Amino acid sequence: MRPVEFLLYRVARFFRSMPAHPARPRLVPLIIACALFMENLDSTIIATALPQIARALGEDPLHLSLAITAYLLSLAVFIPLSGWIADRYGAKRVFRYAILLFTLGSALCGLSQSMLGLVVARVLQGLGGAMMVPVGRLVLLRNTPKAELVAAMSWLTIPALLGPILGPPVGGFIVTYASWRWIFFINLPIGLIGFWLVTRYIDEIPGRRGAPLDWRGWLLLGSGLALLVSGFEQLGKHIASNVAVTAMLLLGAALLGAYVLYARGGRGRILDLGLLRIPSFRTSVGGGTVYRASIGAYTLLMPLMLQLGFGFSAAASGTTTFVSAIGAVAMKTAAPRIVRRFGFRPLLIGDALLSAAFVVGIGLFTATTPRALMLGWLLAYGFFRSLQFTCINTLGFADVPETRMSQATSFSSTAQQLALSLGVGLGSQLLNSSLALRGGLVLETIDFRHAFFGVALVCAASALSFRRLHADAGSAVSGHARVAAEPEPAEQRN
Repeated sequence: MRPVEFLLYRVARFFRSMPAHPARPRLVPLIIACALFMENLDSTIIATALPQIARALGEDPLHLSLAITAYLLSLAVFIPLSGWIADRYGAKRVFRYAILLFTLGSALCGLSQSMLGLVVARVLQGLGGAMMVPVGRLVLLRNTPKAELVAAMSWLTIPALLGPILGPPVGGFIVTYASWRWIFFINLPIGLIGFWLVTRYIDEIPGRRGAPLDWRGWLLLGSGLALLVSGFEQLGKHIASNVAVTAMLLLGAALLGAYVLYARGGRGRILDLGLLRIPSFRTSVGGGTVYRASIGAYTLLMPLMLQLGFGFSAAASGTTTFVSAIGAVAMKTAAPRIVRRFGFRPLLIGDALLSAAFVVGIGLFTATTPRALMLGWLLAYGFFRSLQFTCINTLGFADVPETRMSQATSFSSTAQQLALSLGVGLGSQLLNSSLALRGGLVLETIDFRHAFFGVALVCAASALSFRRLHADAGSAVSGHARVAAEPEPAEQRN
């Protein structure tokens, strides 16, 4: 039997040995994590292939960046709808069909023969992703006891970290050795298997008839988010004029401000701002947004520094940054014990400052930095960055009532999407500012150093929000209060 056939045989035996009823709760986070990994990988993999796609479709690569923007705009517009749709039609049902919709969009992207067809297919993909990510998190929350939430959330952290790291090298490999269309076709088997696994192993969550859809609020919120994401994406790229980008950002902020005023006027709004009255959720969204913005900037800056600043090839850059993913995976098993030992507040404060120190260290890298030192530093940074994401994500839902969980997941996902777009714009602006201040025309290592130092300041600033947490915040899921109150069992001491 060939190795591939043997692997498929063992996987089939594994799943056949499992009961039809979802009696294995640890499988739920893994299934959802795989779906989220598909979405996170797809959102970054296309960037490397844009020149090849442009040549195949006879388009300017600059114009083809609409394929990326269309996807991000679709996410921004439709994520706020996810909570209402999950409540109305059932979280499992929505999650299953979101996977199918994303898979269909992937197939249509791979079959596209024109830029218009590709952009439309990317919008369809974005619609599927907008439902898949927050509703998948909602399925996890409703199938996981709070005592196991830290371990479950650590699985969902890994796709968010692996996707941006693996996207560029995987995209480069595919377009080098195969057709660019396989960038999208690789999602087909993953999506179909994911649909089957959700159908078989995850409990049905029935929908319930609540308030009618808040169309007015959705138009205000969706338009504001779309303008802000577009503006952040254009920062530093010199595609649109500075006046146009500034107008997008100001109008987007004004529309979001109008939504805040509107949302205070009644119940049943598309995004429940009342959730911000919950201290742990408010801190998770506020501090988490600042921290995620620093990660969004890092994701942009790191491969550019390695390739433009140090002269690394795309392959060498990908293998260098990939090591942080190993640190993220190592964190998964350690996170529950670390959170139980220290609690959320000290971990979030300390990890934010520690992450900032790691970013400063990355800014001090040079082309002559020993490769082993660089890899070890990025490995440790990947561990602590993943731990911070796990803490932020888990804390946000620790005190949210079950009846408001769907609103909380859509709110959190909306903030995350906005934060990552803000981070990409921040990274571009920091690079351009350094270039302008020294009067240069070409990016050099010193520009990346200044940019990383600026990102480190943003990362450290997130600690200010975490300082406001109560000492026992999130203890229902961390178990930290129990550690302080109960003596350790004798068998564990020995």
